[in-house]
Amino acid sequence: MEKIVGFIGAGNMGQAIVGGIINSDLIPSSNIIMSHLYKPSLEKAKEKYSIEVTTENKVVAEKSDILVLAVKPNLYPMVINEIKDIVKDNVIIVTIAAGKSIESTEKSFGRTLKVIRTMPNTPALVGEGMTAVCPNSLVTEDDVKEVCNLLSSFSKVEVVSEKLIDAVTSVSGSAPAYVYMFIEAMADAAVLQGMPRDKAYKFASQTVLGSAKMVLETGMHPGALKDMVCSPGGTTIEAVAELEANGFRSAVISAMNKCYEKSKFMSK
Repeated sequence: MEKIVGFIGAGNMGQAIVGGIINSDLIPSSNIIMSHLYKPSLEKAKEKYSIEVTTENKVVAEKSDILVLAVKPNLYPMVINEIKDIVKDNVIIVTIAAGKSIESTEKSFGRTLKVIRTMPNTPALVGEGMTAVCPNSLVTEDDVKEVCNLLSSFSKVEVVSEKLIDAVTSVSGSAPAYVYMFIEAMADAAVLQGMPRDKAYKFASQTVLGSAKMVLETGMHPGALKDMVCSPGGTTIEAVAELEANGFRSAVISAMNKCYEKSKFMSK
């Protein structure tokens, strides 16, 4: 790809995307430019990835063929107002912020532009993210393919209708937090049972990782995989029964519904 990919924002997610792109040799580092107000973050990105950096958002906006807005949602109005008259007419705007609809981004720019709304998650930082992609009507199939190729460098990618983005937030965008809580609880129980904490985290984390991989690679229903572990009258079914008695499933579903509703509210 010969296009210039620009990033406004040098936070964790922005740098994760840059790292994925460069490590995958999708485009040369000379074709990437990043802006940020905090100079130490820029210098870190420049040193690590050998990309062009600047404190001026307008410089990035002028040069970019694909422009990733990698700033917090509350900064979107200010950043877009600064660059809206400078971006190229055929630029692809990629958003990664929760609660920022395609319509709100289009209105903020005040003109017709290609917009792709995405929802990545924090495992992108270790190259194991999950990202939803929602293009507006102006984005072509080739545009979607280009952006998905970039996102695939650090994440699995699925193109979905924007009406599903709030569900994506609950099942993927916010979900790492629930998984971390589960790992922490498993580790606490193991420590209570006498295991050193460092080993407890390793056992719990690898078990979650391996279990997820089983679901993805076998294509089997999670319930069937669970049943394979549960011997009649054994230790596992005893634990499963206790989880059911304490509302494990209903707690997860209720939590995700709360997340879903908050995401919908933020998108208004």
